[in-house]
Amino acid sequence: MTHYTRLPARTGAKPSTTPRTPHQQLDQTSPLELQEKLWQRMMGLAGVSIRPSGISVPGTRALWLEQAGNPDAFMVGREFAHLHPAHDGSLHMILDPHSHALAMAGGWAESHPLAGRYTSRTNVLVYGPRDEAELDVVWWLVQQSYRYASGLAAEPPTQLQH
Repeated sequence: MTHYTRLPARTGAKPSTTPRTPHQQLDQTSPLELQEKLWQRMMGLAGVSIRPSGISVPGTRALWLEQAGNPDAFMVGREFAHLHPAHDGSLHMILDPHSHALAMAGGWAESHPLAGRYTSRTNVLVYGPRDEAELDVVWWLVQQSYRYASGLAAEPPTQLQH
């Protein structure tokens, strides 16, 4: 596994979020256009089914791996990531330990309130993207969640600028 050292830092203050489940982003909401651009990318992942989330609030769109994968990488069933409804625009996903550390250090994510207890310790809420550069970082994180669920090694964020 390549051990890259950082993601670009997310600028500005951390968004407000709920301290318990349902775990949601309350402000700095991603523009609807960016949420849909992200969702279009997410729907293009190979070997993934699009379903309503099996664990989140109504209206949450989820990615389910069609084949068996890494059992540590799923929230419920084979759901490894989901995008919350438009009023929120954040995502939950399970990341590999290294990508998790990068997301946390760069200010892109926070731990799920139940992480390490009822779900993976690397279950995070990733803040919704506010601009195109943030969209690229969030998309990279989704791809790392997909790779982890699929049993593939993480990839370095070499193309990311912020």
